Amino acid sequence: MSDWARENVPVLTAVASVAALAVVFGAVGGAIPSSLLPRASDAVLAAIPHFNAAVSATAIVTILLGWRAISRGNVQRHRNFMIASFGLFTAFLVAYLYRLIHVGTTPFPGPEPVYTYLYLPFLGIHVLLAIACLPFVFHALLLAATRSHEELYHTRHAQVGLVGAVLWLISFTMGIGVYVMLYHAF
Repeated sequence: MSDWARENVPVLTAVASVAALAVVFGAVGGAIPSSLLPRASDAVLAAIPHFNAAVSATAIVTILLGWRAISRGNVQRHRNFMIASFGLFTAFLVAYLYRLIHVGTTPFPGPEPVYTYLYLPFLGIHVLLAIACLPFVFHALLLAATRSHEELYHTRHAQVGLVGAVLWLISFTMGIGVYVMLYHAF
């Protein structure tokens, strides 16, 4: 990456975070018209939540393997797993937003008390953690992309990456919980 990018990781982190959140909130708020994207078959749209649950489970594994790799000093293996994790996150987000734009949100199928006292708080925490993890993940990735692994030891990559990984893991895990409540529990 360029020297400018190297010197402006915080700015790039902010821009990437705001851009990603703008797309997400735009899709959730209905600001992105479905006519902008070709519509997949109903079968494909119905399969996306199941695909995303599998992607989330796989991302949990790759994040944990990346964490284990770096704790054992294997920088290249760590890097590969974390890049894979980000790729899985991107695939999840693209599929989720695509379905959201075409289908909208999935109504909760369970009883009202479960919806009010379990599902909504659980979903709210999941969403907040998903939002909170973005700047940490982007910052760690941008530091790694703009520096050699030796230089990373002189940055906050490890600390920022740890916070990002923990938030990411909890968010992905809670996302699977949301999936179970929407598609299997009721």
